[in-house]
Amino acid sequence: MSETAIPESSTDTNPLDRFEKNHEFLVGIDSDGCAFDTMEVKHKECFIPNTIKYYRLQAVSKYARECAEFVNLYSKWRGINRFPALIRTLDLLRERPVVAKRGVEVPQLQGVRDWIERETKLGNPALKAEVERTGDADLKWALEWSEAVNRTVADLVHGVAPFPYVRESLEKLAPVADLIVCSATPGEALQKEWAEHRIDQYVSAICGQEVGSKRESLGFCADKGYEKSKVLMVGDAPGDLKAARAVGALFYPINPGDEDASWQRFFDEAIDKFLNGEYAGAYEEGLIAEFDTYLPEQPPWKS
Repeated sequence: MSETAIPESSTDTNPLDRFEKNHEFLVGIDSDGCAFDTMEVKHKECFIPNTIKYYRLQAVSKYARECAEFVNLYSKWRGINRFPALIRTLDLLRERPVVAKRGVEVPQLQGVRDWIERETKLGNPALKAEVERTGDADLKWALEWSEAVNRTVADLVHGVAPFPYVRESLEKLAPVADLIVCSATPGEALQKEWAEHRIDQYVSAICGQEVGSKRESLGFCADKGYEKSKVLMVGDAPGDLKAARAVGALFYPINPGDEDASWQRFFDEAIDKFLNGEYAGAYEEGLIAEFDTYLPEQPPWKS
């Protein structure tokens, strides 16, 4: 993808088609676990039960749950797209001696691995098209799992309000900055959640997994003529930091488990530093150093 090209969305409409630069500043915001306290309920009640069901892990459900929670919630992989997260979960599970002792065969899903390597828009529309094109059994299996996850999320996840100070921060930024949502969550769920709590009015585009990676969405908007020092990504996961750095943007971390305090600090202090040109340098470096202490790389059972 060229720097100025619009990511080719697999949905009928691309939210970036209508994006225009209206202000001096640009702020990208992640959604699940960052703006909304939805990570725990989605993974523990929606993703993990379907992973155990569809990949026939009932005999090692305890260990499958531990692996999935570590990858998606409590490690440096937190917040990654669902398909790489699924692969990482199964790989961790396969490594555990107790799984082999119980004679459980954990799927390799080579077809999914290969698809992840060649595709950036890791969402159901692109996956469905690939299933139709190739007939790959692993991809079909993953699509059935992913669609089941979406149905469970739609049925179960309601009334989860944004973290305190999210709305206040959006209200403070909206008059002077262009705001976009950059997320690995399906766009339909994002639209629903942001509209349910009436904070969609503050953002110019809501970009989910179908549009492309967070780097692609943020990068496309950043290329509209913003100075690098006036582009900021707000996120709760190392992948959000990586996306920011890939496009030369600044990063504000929402610390996992300490989200309320992070958002209050953003509202009380960080926004003003960003708008006043005082954010880059020692202040940002201190925040990122603190953020890096929150999520481990190794699971506790390997310690």
